[in-house]
Formats: sequence, structure tokens, C-alpha cells
Amino acid sequence: MRIGTNLVEPGPGSTDPIADLTATLQRAKDDGFSSAWLPNIFGLDALTALALAGRNVPDIEVGTAVVPTYPRHPMALAQHALTAQAALGGRLVLGIGLSHQIVIEGMFGFSFDKPARHMREYLSVLLPLVREGTVSFKGEPLSANGTLNVPGASPFPVLLAALAPRMLELAGGMADGTVLWMTGPKTIESHIVPAIAAAAEKAGRPSPRVVCSLPVCVTDDPDGARARAAKVFSIYGQLPSYRAMLEKEGAETPADVAIVGDEVSVRQQIEAVDAAGATDFAAAEFAAVGEERNRTRALLKSLL
Repeated sequence: MRIGTNLVEPGPGSTDPIADLTATLQRAKDDGFSSAWLPNIFGLDALTALALAGRNVPDIEVGTAVVPTYPRHPMALAQHALTAQAALGGRLVLGIGLSHQIVIEGMFGFSFDKPARHMREYLSVLLPLVREGTVSFKGEPLSANGTLNVPGASPFPVLLAALAPRMLELAGGMADGTVLWMTGPKTIESHIVPAIAAAAEKAGRPSPRVVCSLPVCVTDDPDGARARAAKVFSIYGQLPSYRAMLEKEGAETPADVAIVGDEVSVRQQIEAVDAAGATDFAAAEFAAVGEERNRTRALLKSLL
């Protein structure tokens, strides 16, 4: 299992967020992580930021986790991502996802009706453009006919944030795998890996990547760390898709799937993710104080 890290987006006080992100990415590369992942929420545009920062930091894979699909036509996203791939010299992983009904309908004003159909048609446009540079597809909400020719670009993996059965079928049967959040090892082993592997085999696709991302903190105060995780990540216990994964895991809150404890305990918990079938682990480090941050990073480096 490859070990990566989640990049923390510079805060609102940053006067040069790209420089700050570049420094964070450089540290991840220097520490030996195989990959670094940036969310695309309501701050920096992840693809643009990674293209700018990653161009100055070679030899580390960079990925989006994840870009919401509804606000971007798949042909426009393909062009954006291929341009980022050219800037990065071929190190991009494009993670995409539906986002959530409360965001898509409440903020963007789009219909969240039939999300699996939306994603199937989205991939039917995006993937041919990424892989062959051309597309001709007519669907119900989405259609596209055209060619992209981005100098210096090459095909790159597309991972789908997939938790429900139909989304896992798309992640394995069409895309190159999945990128997960707030999904514990029991659920990965019993639900995610069997479904996505079966879909890939049925479609004659290569073995899919399964990127697991969970909060991590090495500490001598696990109760305090879990209390902090319960507060920091509380929203993920309320969103239906993550709520369903927590229930499959037998977890009441996001704090229950956070990886916390001393070095031995955290190592064992990450090894359980490996044993469950994940191909990659992206650590979301959330230590509160300097000592915990240093111990967490040291433990992760020891796994490399």
C-alpha cells in the first residue's frame, strides 16, 4: 500500500497561498510520500493550485480529492485537467465526485436527480477525451462532440469518489478506481473492494486503485484527539453518503474511524487499511500541537 498525505489548503490569512502550498508539497516530497492530495471545496481551485505548486516540486504524484462534477461540463474539465497534466509533466491523478445534494441544489442550483445517471454520462464524455482526445456522445443531461489537443499532455488516472453500489460499478467498470473519505477498513474489505474489483473484472479493466483517506493523529491522549476529531469532522456524520459508510463500519461518528493512538496503535490501524485491500493511504494529519504533529509525521515516514 502506497502512503500519501492530504495537503492542507492555506488559511485565509495567507498572503501567497500558492507559495505556501508549494512549501507544503515540497515537504511531502522531501519526506518521501508517494502522493499528495488536495481537496476542491470553497477555497483554491485544486487543479490550478496543483499545477502551479506541483510544477516546482517534481517526483511526487499529485491528486484532486475531489473535484465536483455538476458545476463543470466534462469537456471543460477534461481540458482543464489535461492542461494541469502538461504543467505537471505527467503526475496528475484526477479525483472527481458528485459532491452532495445540499451543495449541488442548495448552492449551485442544479438538480441532483438521478446522480448515478449523471456520473455515467459524465464519465462517457470525460474518459474518452482524457484517454484518446476525442469524444462523440449523446446522453440525456450531457452530450459532447469534439476533440482536445493539449500540447504536452498525456492520459492520467481518473478516480471516482464512490460509496454506493452503482457508483462503485462506475469506479471499477469505467474509471480507474476510487478515492474514499471517512470509510473504515471493515467497510473497505466487505463493501468497497469486492464491488469495485468485480466491476473492473466484468468490464475487462485493470485492477482498480482504492485510495483510503482518514484522519490520523499520533498522541498519548487518544480520547482528547477523538473529541477534537468529533468536532472538526462533525459535518461528515451528517451527510447521507458518509453516514451510510459510518453505519456499515459500526461507527457512530467520524471520530470513531479516525486513526489515533500511540505509534504502535496507529501503525496497526493503518496496517488494517492495507489488509482490507486499499492500494493507497492518504493521511489527513490533524494533530493539535507541535509534538503530536512531529510524532504523526515521523510515524507516517516510518511506513514508507
